[in-house]
Amino acid sequence: MKKYLDIVKKIHSSPYKITFVSSGGGTNAISALLKVPGASNTILESYIPYSKESMDSFLNKVPDHYCSLDTCLSMAANAFKKSKEIDSKTKTKHLIGVAVTANLATTYEKKGEHKFFVVIQTSSYTKYLKCILDKGKRTRDEEENLITGCVISVLAKSCKLDFDLPKIQEDIKIEIVNAEKPWEKLFNNKVGFISNSKITPELIFPGSFNPLHEGHIRMKELAEKKTGMHTTFEICANNADKPPLTFYEIKRTIDQFQNNESWMLTSAGRFSEKAEMFPNSVFIIGADTLLRVFDEKFYKNYKDMMEHIERFNDHNINFLVFGRKVNKKFISLKKINIPEIIRDRCTGIDENTFRDDISSTTIRLTKN
Repeated sequence: MKKYLDIVKKIHSSPYKITFVSSGGGTNAISALLKVPGASNTILESYIPYSKESMDSFLNKVPDHYCSLDTCLSMAANAFKKSKEIDSKTKTKHLIGVAVTANLATTYEKKGEHKFFVVIQTSSYTKYLKCILDKGKRTRDEEENLITGCVISVLAKSCKLDFDLPKIQEDIKIEIVNAEKPWEKLFNNKVGFISNSKITPELIFPGSFNPLHEGHIRMKELAEKKTGMHTTFEICANNADKPPLTFYEIKRTIDQFQNNESWMLTSAGRFSEKAEMFPNSVFIIGADTLLRVFDEKFYKNYKDMMEHIERFNDHNINFLVFGRKVNKKFISLKKINIPEIIRDRCTGIDENTFRDDISSTTIRLTKN
């Protein structure tokens, strides 16, 4: 660790503050930062959600894969979010979220690839590093040392310092996505939403669209035919209950849409918040989503749930509900117990008109 001493001292002398989270590997990198005097000036907090249960709790969701770019992105986004929560005095531009997830050598031979990801999240960019290792080429310690060198290098650059990446035969891929100015405004709560269209949203299709698939397109087309309205896809980029989207994920999502399609990024995680932001709208949703809207466990209590639901009446919100497969059963609007106060605001699309059991999750799992 002596070779990192000088650069880590410089990192600790910089104005940057860091929250660091790692899983499956990267603990040596945390140690390299903490062992050098001055660490308390830089390290706000470190997390090691090593078990699956711990990771699920840290992200407030179950990831598709525990060692993947998507998981590492969510980890870094949450780390950056925690940096802002912990240190409100430091300028946001000097806060950094760092994440590492890895699948490394162990006492038994693993079936999957030996690989690791490092993600840096700041207020103005997302940077990720990906490396697939030659299996059996290094010991666990050697792999950990390689991760440490990569972490120190990308972190140093984020602190406006220079430290070369380790030189290895395998490819180390690095990509950076800079935030567009409107994205920064959204994350700084200066605006509630941003859109690629000047048209007031009226038919809104919320979702993560990771990825956008044919089922989504068919739902959009059927909804437009039924209502005569133009669809706006809505992506919640800054959810209060889950890690925010990184700029990489935002770009990846909106790049899927065609030029004639409208999309918007919002910070409205709940439908009651969307209702306040977009009154007199129709929302395209799946029956699985509607079930969650009427599930008391997502609220403080029953009274709180009903107060949120009442806002749909207050803001003249209607729902166009498509049947979805839930726990191996097809659920349509007819099978959902809807509170009477908004029952007339829900219109179902019957199974004969539309049924598509494919999901974005299934597509992601198939690809990996």
